[in-house]
Amino acid sequence: MTDILKPRDAQEVEDAVRWALGNDKALEVAGQGSKRTIGRPSQTDLTLDLSGLSGVTLYEPAELVLSARAGTPLAEIEALLDKSNQELAFEPMDYGPLLGGAADQGTIGGAIATNLSGPRRIKAGAARDHFLGVTAVTGRAETIKSGGRVVKNVTGYDMCKLLAGSWGTLAAMTDVTIKVLPKAETEATVVIEGLDDANAALAMAAAMGSSCDVSGAAHLPDHVASWFDGLPKPEANTVLRLEGVAPSVKHRKETLAALMKSFGSVALLEEKESRALWRSVRQVKPFAVETARDRPLWRISTAPSKGHEIAALITPAAQMFYDWAGGLIWAAMPFAGEPDAASIRHAVASLGGHATLVRAPASLRASVDVFEPQEAGLAALNKRVKEGFDPKGVLNPGRMWAGV
Repeated sequence: MTDILKPRDAQEVEDAVRWALGNDKALEVAGQGSKRTIGRPSQTDLTLDLSGLSGVTLYEPAELVLSARAGTPLAEIEALLDKSNQELAFEPMDYGPLLGGAADQGTIGGAIATNLSGPRRIKAGAARDHFLGVTAVTGRAETIKSGGRVVKNVTGYDMCKLLAGSWGTLAAMTDVTIKVLPKAETEATVVIEGLDDANAALAMAAAMGSSCDVSGAAHLPDHVASWFDGLPKPEANTVLRLEGVAPSVKHRKETLAALMKSFGSVALLEEKESRALWRSVRQVKPFAVETARDRPLWRISTAPSKGHEIAALITPAAQMFYDWAGGLIWAAMPFAGEPDAASIRHAVASLGGHATLVRAPASLRASVDVFEPQEAGLAALNKRVKEGFDPKGVLNPGRMWAGV
């Protein structure tokens, strides 16, 4: 795609959508394009490039709030927050390397539009849970505003929750306001060695049900464990993260280690190794390496107790690991060009959850459901919402589901 519209401010975004509406053109909404190859192949005429809408417009550390234009790089925001010892608690991952692109190209608008979240979701929630306010342009070329700069500000419809995870199909966000939180003073990780998937699920459930306030729980089977940083041994490892002030982390680490000894041999990672480990979990490191990039990759979300059961229904040749205490499965299929969508969909339908084909060639993404297929009632509701915001299908038409 060579035709690009690159607005410099919110008014030009509205003008661009109005022009597209009047000329029966469809627009691909993009920031830096780091997630462009997720979803069905583009069915658009031009790209609405929002990377020119960049810059933090308000940051009040004492109030834990930040506002920025939608095209502001996440790396820029995280660097600014770090100066005040704060962070984006939803821990957004960087899809760039996973999809064969450059690192640090994601934007805050893209993180919100795709509802990103990392390992800390089990404690802090996803991007939508930190999304306070938005200004956006709908497919009707109308500018809307919702929310504000405090948490308790919602009246009427909560547009922020609706736009988060809509993948740019309802409106082009121009400005966003998010909640930020203090960064933990330190962290440590308790490692249980050598567990199989089923026993790892039991161990993670016990840890999450304890008083230890676990902020990350993942199981890394032996066939992928060597790719993760900071681990003491390249074997199956079940890892549990603890964050906070040093005395609290020390006490909780000792308590959790004692609790986990009933499941297997326990090791401890201190701050440096722990941070390295959880960065590689967050960035899905085993499947971001060059040798793995030609393999279709699925992101499967389910109840934590069902993760290993879903995995057992998928071809044994697939490589996978579990995040979110077993509720998130990253599964790389064994052969290039074969996503085995039928078995994935069968497994999810049997046990509950949803699956997204994160990485595959365009020809495959055009021939299978990329996002979870919807039952008739929900599909009809989504279509009505789309028509309410974008009746002519100007914004990212068909990216999530055909005809929507």
